[in-house]
Amino acid sequence: MTKNHYQRLEKMYLNANVNKDVYDTTQCNFEESKCTITLEADQKYFHALGAIHGSTYFKLLDDAAFFAAQCTEKDFFVLTTSFNINITKPVSKGKLTAIGHVRFDSKNLIIAESVMYNEKGQEVAFGTGYFAKSKIPLSEEIGY
Repeated sequence: MTKNHYQRLEKMYLNANVNKDVYDTTQCNFEESKCTITLEADQKYFHALGAIHGSTYFKLLDDAAFFAAQCTEKDFFVLTTSFNINITKPVSKGKLTAIGHVRFDSKNLIIAESVMYNEKGQEVAFGTGYFAKSKIPLSEEIGY
């Protein structure tokens, strides 16, 4: 079940329109309580000063933390209830890697953290999210 769960999460993530159509170099890997997402920096993600826009930092950090949380919940979809990011370094080229892991897991709440690194392995941003376990079953209707 677990390996199949991770394969279904990968399918769900990579087939989302935003990843197919906008963040098209996205790759992902799922493990127990952990998710790694990579993306090649591209000018289409830049703000006016020629570096990655904050929305891209947010997306990758939230996705990594969210899917780390979803790795622990195998029956129902989790929902982001709060996510906070801190950007520590601008990025204008290379591969970005966001790694999320679960910090706390209870009956109804999962807290996950994520860190983003540039191609040199330097930390460029980090975030913390709160995720609620919903009553929406993981099913093919939602791409699972």
